[in-house]
Amino acid sequence: MKTTTAEPMTTADPVTAAGPTEATAGPPAASGSGTPAGPAPTAPVPAARRAMGSGQGEGAAQPAVQEGGGQALTSRPGRVEPEADGAADPAAAAAHDPCAHGFLPERPPVRSLIGTWTRLDAMARAAAVAPDREAAVALVERARHAGELAALRQRVSRLSLRNAEAAAMRIAVIAVSCGWCGIDPQAPAAREVADEAFLDLWAAIAHRIDHDQFVALPTLALHNWAPERKPRRHIPIDQLARTETLVPIVRWAPEGQPLSRLDRLMLAATRLEAHGIWLFRLAETLAGRSPDDRSTPTALRRLVRVQHALRAQLQAEAAELWAAPATPQQRAVLGALAGQGALEPPVLQAADAVLGIGARRIREGRRQLLRRHLPAQHRAWLSAMDRHCAPVRTLAHRGGPDAAVYREAQESLIALRRTYTSLVQAAARPTTAPLTRAA
Repeated sequence: MKTTTAEPMTTADPVTAAGPTEATAGPPAASGSGTPAGPAPTAPVPAARRAMGSGQGEGAAQPAVQEGGGQALTSRPGRVEPEADGAADPAAAAAHDPCAHGFLPERPPVRSLIGTWTRLDAMARAAAVAPDREAAVALVERARHAGELAALRQRVSRLSLRNAEAAAMRIAVIAVSCGWCGIDPQAPAAREVADEAFLDLWAAIAHRIDHDQFVALPTLALHNWAPERKPRRHIPIDQLARTETLVPIVRWAPEGQPLSRLDRLMLAATRLEAHGIWLFRLAETLAGRSPDDRSTPTALRRLVRVQHALRAQLQAEAAELWAAPATPQQRAVLGALAGQGALEPPVLQAADAVLGIGARRIREGRRQLLRRHLPAQHRAWLSAMDRHCAPVRTLAHRGGPDAAVYREAQESLIALRRTYTSLVQAAARPTTAPLTRAA
């Protein structure tokens, strides 16, 4: 029987351009921070190329596109060239470019699954509002007895990459609702904890998107949002996420009720990534630069202003998040994700790759533990930034005004991380004590 693959609803999925349309417009203003200008173009440095698995690339590599000062996008450090993949969605064949939209998806997430996959959609929505883990597990067991999980497993290979990512988000919602976020679906021990048919579907989706550890914030937040209304014109996805009112696709609060703290935290993380596009562009400006280059302290000052703007953005989210309702099940989901190190925003990992420090000095093992929740091309970009920004990080061992600017950038990242941590703690806090702003 021919099965229709999942596609977004045409009335709720605006088509956006992924190109760097706003490269010279400057980041949005935020209270208590300046408005940094777009980064100056950098000289090409060796690109970190990394082959991706099946299902990762969505088409042949596109010709080099010139941006701003004439640097070819294909010459940027960390840029990953996709390979042709006949099963992938041909409409999204552009190579991954963090300067275009950061780690946001290239197009808005799929809002509604269709065909047989509506069963997974309904299961995810029901699991998200389940009163406890036992109720969520019961939903999965009923789907297994009805043969729905096996039917979906047989159709995974027919999904386009974009629809497979949409299905992965729903799998992630179900997994964390059931308390299974820390398990490996292919490990034999997992079958003693979780439903076997669900693990088979989970593993098949992970193979399709070439990403094993996707049950984390990057999937639960960056693939679980939609604009409340369709824009009247086509705009880049980062601008769409910054300027439009966002709503979750799969709500953690029942329909008709106010958004929960968990809903607002995930939307806040999405908006943080959208505002953080300027950090990605500055990262590639600093890549390969000598610490003695006259443009290095200028780029670091701009990085400080961007991080101040991101911190102000998080502080603006705190009041609404604190006023939102929270259930014990939602707090349990947050606690489980935090325990797995699965709540780290990708934009903060990008800043750490440039500056080499966060709220505390992160050992290499800890850094890789956080990065495992990102797709392969994003991990490759971060590894490239680790290498190409190493000369700039030598400023930490120097004196003088340039070293002082570098240390100011580190301190602003520390403050940003603390503010984000306080937001997560506010979302998980059961009491009504007033939220104190982090120093």
